[in-house]
Amino acid sequence: MASGERPPWSSPGARAGWFCGTSISTGLRRRRQNARSWEPLFKPSWWTAANGRRSTALQTRHNFGLLLSRQKVKKDIGDVTILVNNVGVITAADFLSTQDHQIERMFEVNILGHMWTTRAFLPVMMNNNYGHIVTVASAAGHFVTPFMVAYCSSKFAAVGFHKALTEELSALGKNGIKTTCLCPVFINTGFVKNPSTRLGKILEIEEVVQALMEGIVTNRKMVFVPSNQSIALLLERVFPERALNLLKKMSEVKFDAVIGQRSTQ
Repeated sequence: MASGERPPWSSPGARAGWFCGTSISTGLRRRRQNARSWEPLFKPSWWTAANGRRSTALQTRHNFGLLLSRQKVKKDIGDVTILVNNVGVITAADFLSTQDHQIERMFEVNILGHMWTTRAFLPVMMNNNYGHIVTVASAAGHFVTPFMVAYCSSKFAAVGFHKALTEELSALGKNGIKTTCLCPVFINTGFVKNPSTRLGKILEIEEVVQALMEGIVTNRKMVFVPSNQSIALLLERVFPERALNLLKKMSEVKFDAVIGQRSTQ
């Protein structure tokens, strides 16, 4: 971390991601003996990597940082067999109020970070034809929400990355490398301020982690939390637009967002 630079866990969204990452590491440790978690190594966001017995949280800004992270993991715990591309950042605002650097950061963390870490650890998995890559995306990667245009776009990209990578691994005959994509709705972490909805509930970290653990163990490709989101996705494809608009009004999703403060950048 550079001198004078704010620690990555100083923002509410970053702390929320750290709590989720820590909970995922804890879930892995419960299923695997002698596991451990490390402090983050680099900025700006968290990814959890694990082998058969240990887990660690990683951060990176540049590919060079990733190389150092990979070398450290290799030295300390051996080959990584489970890679969890975890956490994200968000600016809840209308599109024109979202600043350029905020858009760039959402894409840097929410999708490019997944690609860089996967490129770092995938070669060993390919050589062994063994491993599991988890993409922590969001329900916002399937369903759009006003005042989250950039965030939804980055999460749609994360879901697309998971699907495309899954197909490519299959085409290459690497069936020993499994993939899972986690897509939860709002979680009670402070990541989004004051979320509420008339249909459904705000999730707790523990139930999301439990759903992910089950998804990893059972090799599920897509894990929705709550699971009824998969039904909602089907309805979106078959229901007429008027019916979908009525359902959206009934759900009445709300959260704090910046509206009407036009960016000058």
